[in-house]
Amino acid sequence: MPEIIFNGPAGRLEGRYQPSKEKNAPIAIILHPHPQFGGTMNNQIVYQLFYMFQKRGFTTLRFNFRGIGRSQGEFDHGAGELSDAASALDWVQSMHTDSKNCWVAGYSFGSWIGMQLLMRRPEIEGFISVAPQPNIYDFSFLAPCPSSGLIISGDADRVAPEKDVNGLVEKLKAQKGILITHKTIPGANHFFSNQMEPLMAECEDYLDRRLAGDLVPEPAAKRIR
Repeated sequence: MPEIIFNGPAGRLEGRYQPSKEKNAPIAIILHPHPQFGGTMNNQIVYQLFYMFQKRGFTTLRFNFRGIGRSQGEFDHGAGELSDAASALDWVQSMHTDSKNCWVAGYSFGSWIGMQLLMRRPEIEGFISVAPQPNIYDFSFLAPCPSSGLIISGDADRVAPEKDVNGLVEKLKAQKGILITHKTIPGANHFFSNQMEPLMAECEDYLDRRLAGDLVPEPAAKRIR
């Protein structure tokens, strides 16, 4: 897959990019875990998500946030990383002007950035959020969450405890017009050690069902005049 360097808000950003053969194929952007705790675009979960979308014909991009690998700049506690993600999406869209739809997937810190990107970009029609951390990061900006998606976590996760993830899911499930799917991997910790196969099986099943037109939210009831 081609190595790429593109311009970001704090200098150059390094990524891996796989264009689809179809001009109007949807775009998928995958966001990595916390840069200060060893997170990079080569994280195994990030790589597997990238490959999952690529296999299904998406134009796919993963990249290093500022200050990681060959990406310039310094860690910016989320604000700059969100700008990096927006620049990454801009770059892919500039290369694929016929593509109208987009998905965002993120793991841990990357899921927090991905959900913020979702709020700013109406073309994002689906998301996969792996091991989000509502106990650490504020997700109150999801009011309302504009797109349906998958939240997937482990029931042995001490970094993002199950009760906190469940609280976020319940809050989002109460919103109208979207469908939040929540899957829990039994015995999985925050890193999905020895649980990569069930994690990816759930992600693949969800994406395949969405692409087949399933998992559509109930239409809002019409008011009787």
